[in-house]
Amino acid sequence: MTPEERRALLGDDVIEHIRQLVAAAPPPDAELVAALRPIFTNPGNPVPEQPAAA
Repeated sequence: MTPEERRALLGDDVIEHIRQLVAAAPPPDAELVAALRPIFTNPGNPVPEQPAAA
Protein backbone atom coordinates (compact mmCIF):
# COMPACT_ATOMS: atom_id res chain seq x y z
CA MET A 1 0.00 0.00 0.00
CA THR A 2 1.41 3.36 -0.96
CA PRO A 3 1.36 6.33 1.41
CA GLU A 4 -1.22 7.96 -0.84
CA GLU A 5 -3.51 4.91 -0.66
CA ARG A 6 -3.09 4.73 3.11
CA ARG A 7 -3.94 8.44 3.46
CA ALA A 8 -7.03 8.03 1.27
CA LEU A 9 -8.18 5.05 3.33
CA LEU A 10 -7.45 6.37 6.83
CA GLY A 11 -7.56 10.14 6.50
CA ASP A 12 -5.22 12.76 7.89
CA ASP A 13 -6.69 12.78 11.41
CA VAL A 14 -6.19 9.03 11.93
CA ILE A 15 -2.66 9.15 10.54
CA GLU A 16 -1.78 12.03 12.88
CA HIS A 17 -3.26 10.13 15.83
CA ILE A 18 -1.15 7.06 14.96
CA ARG A 19 1.98 9.23 14.71
CA GLN A 20 1.29 10.71 18.15
CA LEU A 21 0.88 7.23 19.66
CA VAL A 22 4.11 6.04 18.08
CA ALA A 23 5.99 9.12 19.30
CA ALA A 24 4.72 8.53 22.86
CA ALA A 25 5.69 4.85 22.94
CA PRO A 26 8.82 3.92 24.88
CA PRO A 27 11.76 2.56 22.92
CA PRO A 28 12.05 -1.25 22.84
CA ASP A 29 14.37 -2.86 25.36
CA ALA A 30 17.49 -4.77 24.31
CA GLU A 31 15.84 -8.17 24.91
CA LEU A 32 12.99 -7.40 22.51
CA VAL A 33 15.38 -6.08 19.86
CA ALA A 34 17.48 -9.25 20.18
CA ALA A 35 14.37 -11.44 19.83
CA LEU A 36 13.18 -9.60 16.72
CA ARG A 37 16.58 -9.26 15.02
CA PRO A 38 16.46 -12.74 13.35
CA ILE A 39 13.07 -11.93 11.85
CA PHE A 40 14.12 -8.54 10.50
CA THR A 41 17.45 -9.76 9.14
CA ASN A 42 16.01 -12.89 7.52
CA PRO A 43 12.54 -11.91 6.20
CA GLY A 44 10.54 -14.63 4.49
CA ASN A 45 12.69 -17.44 5.82
CA PRO A 46 12.31 -19.64 8.88
CA VAL A 47 13.37 -18.00 12.12
CA PRO A 48 16.39 -19.72 13.66
CA GLU A 49 15.70 -21.57 16.93
CA GLN A 50 16.34 -19.45 20.02
CA PRO A 51 17.24 -20.89 23.39
CA ALA A 52 14.33 -20.93 25.83
CA ALA A 53 14.22 -17.99 28.22
CA ALA A 54 15.06 -18.86 31.81
